[in-house]
Amino acid sequence: MAKWTAFPYDDTSYAHDAAGLKKHWARLHIGDAEPLPKEAAVLTAWGHFHAGEFQKAHDAGLKAGGAGITVANKAQSIYATYLEKSEKIRLAMFQEVAARAEAQIAEDAKNPNAHYWLAYALGRYGQGISVAKALAQGLGSQVKNALETTIKLAPKHADAHIALGAFHAEVIDKVGKLLGRTQGADAATGLKLFQQALKLNPGSAIGMVEYANGLVMLEGDKRMKEAEKLYAQAAACTAADAMERLDIEMAKAELED
Repeated sequence: MAKWTAFPYDDTSYAHDAAGLKKHWARLHIGDAEPLPKEAAVLTAWGHFHAGEFQKAHDAGLKAGGAGITVANKAQSIYATYLEKSEKIRLAMFQEVAARAEAQIAEDAKNPNAHYWLAYALGRYGQGISVAKALAQGLGSQVKNALETTIKLAPKHADAHIALGAFHAEVIDKVGKLLGRTQGADAATGLKLFQQALKLNPGSAIGMVEYANGLVMLEGDKRMKEAEKLYAQAAACTAADAMERLDIEMAKAELED
């Protein structure tokens, strides 16, 4: 496999040994509700992920198997979203994650993050090929069903609430309220999901950014001031790990635009 682009920020506070990971687990996984792994190899893979060593996390997760597949999927998805420069490679990476997540679901249908990473990968892939094209291919209902299943299995999964809110907002933004309804998209439901996500994880920079985006997509310029306030709050968040740092840097970039 080609060498992945390195995480661009140098912050040693994101690196934890096994004891540190266990101590900070609840904070590090407030977004994805992933349980603390029993296997040392899976915990090590998570250590790489939180430190921003995404390729190492991916490789270690795949090698560990089982719960390690979730680490591999998260590492590859976050890397592809923020750091991969080639659109072609990015799309291929999301397809790989979706295939692995589907295999995970086949083995354990009650694993919330198997459903979540399937939805995330298909959603990002759909954005890459164009939302309209993705909806025509039936990806919309797959994403929606997978996220609803995640929330059913893990009601406190803040990231799934964010992603489902973004689904509603983006579908309506791209095809309008009327056609959006045929995809099960509803503006009020979308906004409610963002609010719920921020109740579950009040310090979520990505939650604030996606909520801001959703407000503008669903209600236009009249919510711009509110959106800018959310971007500013997101930019002022404190990152607990490398992924959160990437979210915060994205919020800062939104403010500069």
